[in-house]
Amino acid sequence: MSAEAADPGAPLRRRSRPRIDLRRLGRVALLGPVSRDRLPDAIGHVAEAHRAHHPDADLTILRRAYVLAESSHRGQMRKSGEPYITHPLAVTLILAELGAETTTLTASLLHDTVEDTEVTLDQVREQFGDEVCYLVDGVTKLEKVDYGAAAEPETFRKMLVATGNDVRVMSIKLADRLHNMRTLGVMRPEKQARIAKVTRDVLIPLAERLGVQALKTELEDLVFAILHPEEYEHTRALIAAAAGPDAPLDTIADNVRGTLRDAGISAEVLIRPRHFVSVHRVRRKRGELRGTDFGRLLVLVTEDADCYAVLGELHTCFTPVISEFKDFIAAPKFNLYQSLHTAVVGPGGAVAEVLIRTHRMHKVAEAGVVALGNPYAQDHAAAPQTEPSDERADPTRPGWLSRLLDWQESATDPDTFWTTLRADLAQDREITVFRTDGGTLGLPAGASCVDAAYAQYGDRAHTSIGARVNGRLATLSTVLSDGDTVQLLLAQDTASGPSPDWLDHARTPAARIAITGWLTDHPDEAKPTPSTMTSADPGGPGPAEPAAPERAAQATSPARTRSGPRATGVVVDGPDAPVRLAGCCTPVPPDELTGFVVRGGAVTVHRRECPAAAAMQEIGRAPVGARWADAGGPESDAGCRVTLVAESFGRPRLLADLTEAIATAEAAIVSATVEPPSEQRVRHTYTLQLPDAAGLPALMRAMREVAGVYDVSRAQHPASAG
Repeated sequence: MSAEAADPGAPLRRRSRPRIDLRRLGRVALLGPVSRDRLPDAIGHVAEAHRAHHPDADLTILRRAYVLAESSHRGQMRKSGEPYITHPLAVTLILAELGAETTTLTASLLHDTVEDTEVTLDQVREQFGDEVCYLVDGVTKLEKVDYGAAAEPETFRKMLVATGNDVRVMSIKLADRLHNMRTLGVMRPEKQARIAKVTRDVLIPLAERLGVQALKTELEDLVFAILHPEEYEHTRALIAAAAGPDAPLDTIADNVRGTLRDAGISAEVLIRPRHFVSVHRVRRKRGELRGTDFGRLLVLVTEDADCYAVLGELHTCFTPVISEFKDFIAAPKFNLYQSLHTAVVGPGGAVAEVLIRTHRMHKVAEAGVVALGNPYAQDHAAAPQTEPSDERADPTRPGWLSRLLDWQESATDPDTFWTTLRADLAQDREITVFRTDGGTLGLPAGASCVDAAYAQYGDRAHTSIGARVNGRLATLSTVLSDGDTVQLLLAQDTASGPSPDWLDHARTPAARIAITGWLTDHPDEAKPTPSTMTSADPGGPGPAEPAAPERAAQATSPARTRSGPRATGVVVDGPDAPVRLAGCCTPVPPDELTGFVVRGGAVTVHRRECPAAAAMQEIGRAPVGARWADAGGPESDAGCRVTLVAESFGRPRLLADLTEAIATAEAAIVSATVEPPSEQRVRHTYTLQLPDAAGLPALMRAMREVAGVYDVSRAQHPASAG
């Protein structure tokens, strides 16, 4: 698609690196349609490759697709000078060799017709059905005349959204880009570099994530040759010099064949040369290359159990390099890849890397989602529904793709989408963490609890206050490892939001876009650190319940109360008597009140929901009606007294910062208690004197905004009936 059709009168420049005989195909294509009773010669190679994977395939629809494509592209030329029809033919051959099913090949033949000819989507739908029409539409570029500079990012957005419903869209796009890269030499150097960079940043990571290694490796080499020509030539020279009949891998391969034959294991042992970029990476990692670094041994067997049998024989008969062992059969990669990796020491100390897999695993390793055939042939609606975050629950809609489709909806600006897409795809390794409800979250390596919160809760994660990782309390900045169990803690106060510091710990686009959006909408409310949150989610573990009896006794002592109806601004029903505000719950307007007569005839007034009030009713104490004298609350200059509990993560200068916040709110500290830290968590209890009860909400907000504090609440100490 990105290789534009050229004017037939333009000068011809030829490129001599085709995978198929383009001149022969060009001559055949120009002959026009053939009779209805035979397959056009031009797609004979496609039919042969297709039948190798699908012997019973009906080729009638391929013939019709070719006839339409050839007639609609007739007269168009590629910039290489070849008839344009050779491009869809080459793309279709790439997919046929990977094992794509007939519908994909049909759409591949037609993939440029709507974009570059007079054929319409309605015509494609009428002649070939909805599936083919959807695939063709998915890979059709948006017009620059309509989208301007945003055409390329918006085309990729459209393509990714279509891929979310049918992964075959991206299969066609990858094959299309591969053929264009093979013939890119006719373009200007600056255009070659631009296309190569987009291929490197977007298409190659997508090929990796979809498991299409056959396309990914060749795309990498083609990009390498364009963007790093000197290093490419040096690597090519190294590979050429290492080739020869006495290569060390040949000897080790013969020894492995003999070992497996003696053990009675039927296996095919092949030498798999590394591609150019792979050799380049090994050279950068190790410096001087060994003779065995230019390839790996590939052992193919029939059954999964045979893979482990081969592994046992190799580790018994050769010296294994234990640090190189990886089991991707028991734990497949997120892109469907399965294989056993090991390394053994051969004659003379030569170390050979070995890949062990079944023939089916090898097909999937090479072709990825293309090897699934038609993944939509079965009725998935009838299948049991699985958690969408499970990376392997539905290979046609992997977790990384679901996450990408989620965040792209929030990236409405094309530049933001394009930049974020590249950054997201650059994260080439993923981890799986477990939720306490049994579900899983797929995250990029290096993700933090911030990322996990947004992956699980979306915008609700704005109220995150911390997490438990493997049962231990952790900050939101904690980096997660593969296999961790994470429980996110949310605040009850839905008005709270994230801190700018969270952006330092967010790796996923979904988290970064959501945080940035909230901070933009609330410029005056952003908190200074990731842990400045409010009370915990009632569904999860909240702050520890205050249950110390000695603290309860202190709460109702005379030092913690003040007397007199005038002083409190409280009116109680019944005879005139001294009135005290209970220190256990320190009521302030507009709290609903209830009172109880205590020893000496005084009335102690509690908040109606106070546990001490409930306890006194349970032992038979009759409540006394109580209410504030007016909406303004206490009328004396004494103001009001309140007890607040602050929950925080421990850190240096925390007590000093809290004290400063309280003083700034013009509150006086009557008493303070700081409990010893437990699981990195510190509990502070303050009894404070405020000039006016109306200042209490602002005071609590100021305390919550202190770095490390994640909850500030009114005290609810249990008290004696005293």
